[in-house]
Amino acid sequence: MKTIKMYVFLVLCVSLPIGCTKSNNSLTIENGVLCAGIEIGYPPMEYYDTDGTLIGFDIDLTKALAEKLGLRVNFIDTAWDGILAGLDTDRYDIAVNITVLPERQKKYNFTKPYINSFMTIVTRKDSRLKVEKAEDISGYRVSFQGNTTAQYFTERLNNQGVKFTPFSYDKIINCFDDLKLGRVDLVVVDNIVACYYMERENSAFEIAWDNSRDTSEELIAVCLKKGNDALTAMLDNALDELYADGTIAAISYKYFGREIN
Repeated sequence: MKTIKMYVFLVLCVSLPIGCTKSNNSLTIENGVLCAGIEIGYPPMEYYDTDGTLIGFDIDLTKALAEKLGLRVNFIDTAWDGILAGLDTDRYDIAVNITVLPERQKKYNFTKPYINSFMTIVTRKDSRLKVEKAEDISGYRVSFQGNTTAQYFTERLNNQGVKFTPFSYDKIINCFDDLKLGRVDLVVVDNIVACYYMERENSAFEIAWDNSRDTSEELIAVCLKKGNDALTAMLDNALDELYADGTIAAISYKYFGREIN
């Protein structure tokens, strides 16, 4: 009886995605496993399908990267505002869908970017708002996901004298839910996510403005703990191979209907 209980305990310890077990002789925290920190609930990057299956561009990409490295994947769901801290505490090896910022590069390693995005403002289709430039959000109820580049974007506008009522949410899906219900006037978000919501069947949303003409870039990459140079280099090589063999293009068409870079 004691043996059976111990077996069940060990199975539970292996199965629960609460983190990865430290291995001192492995390139990754857990030998043979690439532990990936993600924030589930950010479609089309990482989210649950209607049947409960974890899907998304980043999910497929991470699986493909792990396969190139000969590793299995353990996805670890974590709150967005703590996703980088999880790298510091060795909760996982990588964090996916992270925008490359100068202040982050001082503290973390980044792979080559795999997406170049830009800020977008989304309104309801039946909205009478006129947003011809970013400053036109003045006076409105502006929603965004907290601790993201969308928040930083709105903060820069505020510092320039553009006044609005900010609504910060833990999940991007809550921003769009409240926009649909009329509790906020607009959502500031990455273009890829904006297009996902706009292009869905019977979508209530439309893109009012974007800064695609801006020369600045919002590069998205895989983030690692500072100094983890060996794994960073291996992931860079794997990304090159996935571009060369058409895998990334195939994943892009699957989720975006077009190739992105």
